[in-house]
Amino acid sequence: MTAELTTPATAGIVADLVGLVGEAQVGTDPDAIRAASVDRFKKYTAVHGIFDGPFPAAIVRARSTDDVRAVLVYADAHGLNVVPRTGGTATEGGLETVVADSIVLDCSAMDAILAVDPVDMQATVQCGVGLQRLEDELRAQGLTTGHSPQSRPLAQMGGLVATRSIGQLSTLYGGIEDMVVGLEAVFPDGTVSRIKNVPRRAAGPDLRHVVIGNEGALCVITEVTVKVFTAPEAMDHRGYLIDDFATGVEILRDVVVAGYRPSVARAYSPGDAQQHFSHLPGFDAERTSVVVLVAEGPRRLVEATAGGIDDVVASYDVTPVDPGLVEEWFGNLNWGPDKIEAEKAAMLSEAHLGYTTEVSASWSAVPALYAGVMRRVREEFPRAGDLTMLGAHSSHSYQTGTNLYFVYDYDISCEPREEIDLYHRPLNAIVVEEALAVGGSMVHHHGIGKYRTGWTREEHGTAYPILAGLKRTFDPHGTMNAGTIFPLGSDL
Repeated sequence: MTAELTTPATAGIVADLVGLVGEAQVGTDPDAIRAASVDRFKKYTAVHGIFDGPFPAAIVRARSTDDVRAVLVYADAHGLNVVPRTGGTATEGGLETVVADSIVLDCSAMDAILAVDPVDMQATVQCGVGLQRLEDELRAQGLTTGHSPQSRPLAQMGGLVATRSIGQLSTLYGGIEDMVVGLEAVFPDGTVSRIKNVPRRAAGPDLRHVVIGNEGALCVITEVTVKVFTAPEAMDHRGYLIDDFATGVEILRDVVVAGYRPSVARAYSPGDAQQHFSHLPGFDAERTSVVVLVAEGPRRLVEATAGGIDDVVASYDVTPVDPGLVEEWFGNLNWGPDKIEAEKAAMLSEAHLGYTTEVSASWSAVPALYAGVMRRVREEFPRAGDLTMLGAHSSHSYQTGTNLYFVYDYDISCEPREEIDLYHRPLNAIVVEEALAVGGSMVHHHGIGKYRTGWTREEHGTAYPILAGLKRTFDPHGTMNAGTIFPLGSDL
């Protein structure tokens, strides 16, 4: 059930790589090579043992910035593609190898916590440091990253920065782009660039943002310095049942625009709420939406934030939820290896899959975006009868708008190879098209990867030449992560 693993050039590439970094750091195990060819960490075909390639020539396990530099210079000189990776929790195809004999550059072994500075409130780490490990070390010192994506047990710092990750506490702490102070990155010509750690500067454009979110299509992030925060002294969990999803989003807007910054601010539509909150007293699967708000920080600030939330919510018809139930739900939200393996087992035994597409829009556009997606999926998606759940939630809010995280679960009534084309791609397309139609963004935090490249030009419009110019300047030979951000073979 697999395509051919090697090409005539493979052996020569492997030999060259061994000469560069040593045999112990070059992996060619067939099972590992197959696994490295795919993304979408719970990809349906991979779970069924189907790997169609193209396959990488080797996996290079870098141990230093010098290793990264050596591999990139070699690949750039020989016209080879490099796919950088750390934690491997991407979901949009960004880690897939779409060119035969690519080099997968695995930087997860670069895992040193280099410094924790409780005076300047920052931590410097190599790209392979696990977020959970860093958070555990910081918590032992009374500090926190403030970054808590659902992938926290698995994610590593380089990948989080490369994909412009966001965490569940973003309304208070911001996204990863708000946390990065400085970084080190290696470009395919061998240039090692360091962006120094300063609180702020007005010395031209912010060069951090050439690197943050580049998804391995421009460079490899090897080191990151992020802000750290004082660990919260107190937390206050609030939950409310309401009869209308639009009203839930309105509550979030009122809280944020009033100046309050809960760490968690979420509103769930009935379909999405059912998978999380159906056990709550008074929950009605047909009509109940759920709002969750969590305040954290110094005790006095938490009290003030909670009081402000009470003032906002008082003007709405809501049913409060036991705070203990909200706290229990939030404590089980992350997914680690056990949850992933359980999902894979369900794919095999039940031919069932759940997936998502997240976008963002201004507050005024959210109702039309939600309504448009729900209508089009029900009316236009040919396999709507296979859907077992369709819904959305808002989980990251700003002064000017919010995200919508569309969630869809479906029974699969086709061959495994057909799943992505018959289910995920058309559902993903509807969500992206509706977001762009209302002036929103086609992706809020998962990255463009290789699954959303068809809309990159439309996303950026007249600003697209700036993005294309970065690719032409920093990766003129197309060495870096072919097919990510820019469609494979696209004219820049």
